[in-house]
This record gives sequence, C-alpha cells and structure tokens, in this order.
Amino acid sequence: MRDRPIVVTETDARRIRGLLAARAASDLDQAHLDGLRVELERALVLEPAAVPRDVITINSRVLVHDLTSGERRELVLVLPGDADVAAQRISVLAPLGTALLGYREGDEVEWVMPGGLRHLRVVRVTQQGERAAGSAGRVFAAPTIAAASH
Repeated sequence: MRDRPIVVTETDARRIRGLLAARAASDLDQAHLDGLRVELERALVLEPAAVPRDVITINSRVLVHDLTSGERRELVLVLPGDADVAAQRISVLAPLGTALLGYREGDEVEWVMPGGLRHLRVVRVTQQGERAAGSAGRVFAAPTIAAASH
C-alpha cells in the first residue's frame, strides 16, 4: 500500500469500480485487484477539473524513466479494452497501470513483474486524461521514445 492516498477523478473511480465488480469472480490475479480496491477505497476522489495537472489519471499520457534500464518511454494509461502493449497503452488493471494510477510528476513507482521488482520515475504527465480528451474519453496513441541513460 502507498504512503499517501492516490488522487482519482470521479469518472475514473466509477469506471474502475465497475471493472473490479465485473472481474470479482473471474480474474486469476485477485491479490493484485484486491490491492487496487484498497487503494481506490482510500483514494481522494475529485471532480476532473480539481485534479492537479501532474496527476496520472485514465487516458493520461506520461513520460517515465526506468531506473533499472535507463530507458525513457511514453505510456498512456487506459481502460482494459483500449490496452495495446505494442502501442504503449497500458491497462489500469495491469500491475504497471495500477502502479501508475494517481502518481504525480517526480514520484517513483514500484511494481512487481515476473522477473522481480521494477522502479520507474514519473518524469512528466504530458497530457492528463479528461483534461485532454474531454468527457468523451478519447485514447491517445503513445509513440516509443528512444532509450536514454541518465
């Protein structure tokens, strides 16, 4: 569990609760989804306009720096139906997507992958979900950024 509550929009909270309810009995990764439920219950839920611009919400485009490999890449946090790993669109229900939700520029994110614990730093939220997409919730493609070591 994170030290501080995540910040989510009212729209995102409603969408995620619906997704979690639909997957309650069918998903194999219940421990991961239970962690998301806990984070959502203690989240600070705000109207979209009240969410600071540097917070990652659904449909946000974010530049991250992998602290292990040195790679920088741009990701878009999306709903499961819009996920496409090849296009760098990461589902909010995937471990990395859940880890990113509610974090801000400058935060360090940890998540567990089959190969072990990974660490990212949020460099910049280049577009925030509902601010950029409006209430229609359009998804933005995310180009890959060449690896860089810093």
